[in-house]
Amino acid sequence: MVGLVKRSFSLAGHRTSVALEPEFWAVLAAIAARDSQTLSALVAATDRLRDPARPLASALRVAALRDK
Repeated sequence: MVGLVKRSFSLAGHRTSVALEPEFWAVLAAIAARDSQTLSALVAATDRLRDPARPLASALRVAALRDK
């Protein structure tokens, strides 16, 4: 069983880490590639658009699910 995979990003001038299941990272990477952007750019856009009450990890999971 594979656990969470943690990745670090610089968002709005601050470093932050996000831990997601590998399957979610794979879907997010595919979305980013399809849209000709980096994974970092996709995460930054999701961060900017999310409801501040929703954690970034949750917003990324929802973004991955919505795209399918």
